[in-house]
Amino acid sequence: MKGNIGVTTENIFPVIKQFLYSDHEIFLRELVANAVDASQKMKALASSGDFKGELGELKVKIELDEQAKTLKIIDNGIGMTAEEVDKYINQIAFSSAGEFLEKYKDQMQSIIGHFGLGFYSAFMVAQKVTIETLSWKDGAKPVFWTCDGSPEFSMEECIKQTRGTVITLYLDSESAEEFGTKGKIAQLLGKYCKFMPVPVVFGKKTEWKDGKEVETDEDNVINSIEPIWTKAPSDLKEEDYLKFYKALYPMDEDPMFWIHLNVDYPFNLTGVLYFPKIKERMAIDKNKIQLYCNQMFVTEHVDNIVPDFLTLLHGVIDSPDIPLNVSRSYLQSDANVKKISNYITKKVADRLEEIAKEQREQFEQKWDNIKLFIEYGMLSDTKFCERALKFALLKDTEGKYFTLEDYRKEIETAQTDKDGNVIYLYATDADEQYSFIQAARNAGYSVLLCDCELDSHFVNMIEQKVEKSRFARVDSDTVDNLIVKEEKVKPEMKDDDKKALSDLFKAVLPEGNEYQVEPENLGEQAAPVVITQSEFMRRWREMSAMGGGMNFYGEMPKSYNIKVNMENPLIARIWGDREGTAELLKQVVDLALLQNGMLKGKALADFIERSQKLLG
Repeated sequence: MKGNIGVTTENIFPVIKQFLYSDHEIFLRELVANAVDASQKMKALASSGDFKGELGELKVKIELDEQAKTLKIIDNGIGMTAEEVDKYINQIAFSSAGEFLEKYKDQMQSIIGHFGLGFYSAFMVAQKVTIETLSWKDGAKPVFWTCDGSPEFSMEECIKQTRGTVITLYLDSESAEEFGTKGKIAQLLGKYCKFMPVPVVFGKKTEWKDGKEVETDEDNVINSIEPIWTKAPSDLKEEDYLKFYKALYPMDEDPMFWIHLNVDYPFNLTGVLYFPKIKERMAIDKNKIQLYCNQMFVTEHVDNIVPDFLTLLHGVIDSPDIPLNVSRSYLQSDANVKKISNYITKKVADRLEEIAKEQREQFEQKWDNIKLFIEYGMLSDTKFCERALKFALLKDTEGKYFTLEDYRKEIETAQTDKDGNVIYLYATDADEQYSFIQAARNAGYSVLLCDCELDSHFVNMIEQKVEKSRFARVDSDTVDNLIVKEEKVKPEMKDDDKKALSDLFKAVLPEGNEYQVEPENLGEQAAPVVITQSEFMRRWREMSAMGGGMNFYGEMPKSYNIKVNMENPLIARIWGDREGTAELLKQVVDLALLQNGMLKGKALADFIERSQKLLG
């Protein structure tokens, strides 16, 4: 029999090559998936009692002849009759999966093919494709089909004696070079087929003998047909999860913990998500979650399924209910996707809350490593934020951890200002801001350590979520001004004197910044000069930098507040004799700059030389 393939276009194959499939290498995935489907259908027929013959060992074999440039995909599944070949191969895009699944839905665990186009992906790499097939049905005759990449095909009876199908690809010259080696085929099978539910065999296992690698008689099965996400969590141990993680990411450290996903209503979804250890918080690997459809690998780009903050996780998601387009490579917009995304977010929140409650010590030990996940999630996902407010932790500069609720109770008596706001003091670098932290502690205050890249955004959000709260960086003002208990008495100075004081200090401050000089009464024992940075301006500058651009605040020069302690004896001397204390003025200003890490280069060398002179 000869004929034309039933398509509406003159030549379907350029369309397949250019538009339907985004990557040529997935041809092998599609053909193996079809063979797996045929095997799964055979299991269903046997389970239902429709097939009463010898089932045999169901498996899919891949055979490559590098010399002949042929690649075979062989199965002993249901096979096809001549009528079925005509219906499912000659009439493109009329998939048999839907009909079969409806009839045998009680016996079927997985049918991969939904589109009826997978077979034709073979023509992306082959100049000719043949099919030899024998149906499971009694009295069926074997069929041989061949096509050279044009709409014309030929089909005739052949001598195949065993049930199943053999697809043979005669690789074209370009594809033979790319896909015609055992190493490349092994790599593709490992990528796409390593968890398919029917054994996939590629050659024989090898062993070292007499100083060389030789083949054994044992089939080289490349896949694990029952990966851990297909099993019940109650049947798995910790080592099972760790072993699976190592199989996926052999170079990574062990994960901190994991979440086993398993839902069958209102959609089907299984999987395991791992929280990896992060060595450097900004060196984060995204796209490490693998998406499978009935154990067939689809993609590592799950942005539309998993909320953005959870793309930082690693692991596997498997769902037949995630809508894919014809090439299975891109996700389509669908209501199920939103439901799945919400479900995954809820499961992650449930697991984190469970660990925080039942394993508090371990949760605290892991906190510094997972803090970025939590804050990113709270900032980007409203529902997750509502849940995380219960278990998110704050860490103080002494290394103690608190929930938001517990920390507020801890500090509200001492750190409530005259207006009833609870002031959360924080540092971003415990070493650089040491003197400011000590000043706050000496005043009886607690100081948080907020050294995460997202903390500027995070503290903004907490201020909005928690009533009567305000965050202040510990070096953003003097300790008395950070938490104002009562109205402070400012030094009495005329406007002309204030201007003279400002001009005096600005003359010895580094150029390129904005300075606001303010006289203050800080007490005789307090430092003569304290340099602080506006909490508002600094926070917006940091958030601008995190956003990857320079907005209005990011483009402005840095602005500092210069607090001049008029009650300090050194300032009294300088103010009383402005002509004869120029060197002393420079020294007290440089001390304040040094305290803030702002004294560098020649200015630092001059300060050291001047200090030695004054000491001598």
